Amino acid sequence: MPRPIWTGHISFGLVNIPVSLFAAEERNDLSLKMVDGRNKSSIRYERVNEVTGEEVPWKEIVKGYEYKKGQFILLSEEDLKSVAPEVTKSIDIENFVPASAIEPQYFDKPYYLVPTKQSSKAYALLREALRDSDRVAIATVVIRTRQYVAAISSKGRALILDLLRFHQELRKAPEDQLPPMSLKELKISDREIEMAKQLIASMEAEWKPEGYKDEYREKLLKWIEKMVKSHGATAVKHGEDEHAEEPDTEVIDMMSLLKKSMEQREKPKPAPAAKTKVRKKA
Repeated sequence: MPRPIWTGHISFGLVNIPVSLFAAEERNDLSLKMVDGRNKSSIRYERVNEVTGEEVPWKEIVKGYEYKKGQFILLSEEDLKSVAPEVTKSIDIENFVPASAIEPQYFDKPYYLVPTKQSSKAYALLREALRDSDRVAIATVVIRTRQYVAAISSKGRALILDLLRFHQELRKAPEDQLPPMSLKELKISDREIEMAKQLIASMEAEWKPEGYKDEYREKLLKWIEKMVKSHGATAVKHGEDEHAEEPDTEVIDMMSLLKKSMEQREKPKPAPAAKTKVRKKA
């Protein structure tokens, strides 16, 4: 069983709900190291002084903030501790908002909140209240000396805590590179809009996340296993150039594309070919 990364309590008005925080995601990224292709030795990084070119020992390394090109303010561990948020064991709920109010780009990382046996009733009370009101709780929490804003929501039997990105962490959309809101200016007709809606309706399906897999990772693992079995052979047959010149798509017949998409969705699948019997020679 995985270990909790944090233990404390949810502060909800005058109610305190003891909980533990468990990671809700598992990263399966393949770890690729940089290797010297001449003798297959791993490459290490050195801490080199940019001026002298000499390696710097760990005991001489301090943290600094570059406030101007080439000019630093040095910060000691005491300096950093003096401005660090107070480490508490509390998830402080500050307010409640509609579940649909938080835009997708604010969600960062999910966790499961798990109660103790003694706090099961209070935990379930908050869970059901959030579900019935279609609300999420907005809270602050300090994890490993860093303060976060978080959203607590109800999902099945669990409460989910999603760490949120702060507003200043998000970049503004490149408005000058996006198409205008005016459909008339884009020469999009009502008929095209209707066809697009029909195509969307024809492709509606139940969301089943388990049906989507990291195909790149699976293919890479199979390839690595194959190379290991062949004693580390390095010959690779490359596919087509990913950076091949793209065709000019400036002028697009949207109605034609929508109709073709609809036709493909509506076209019945061909019946399997009947098996023919082969006569045996006498």
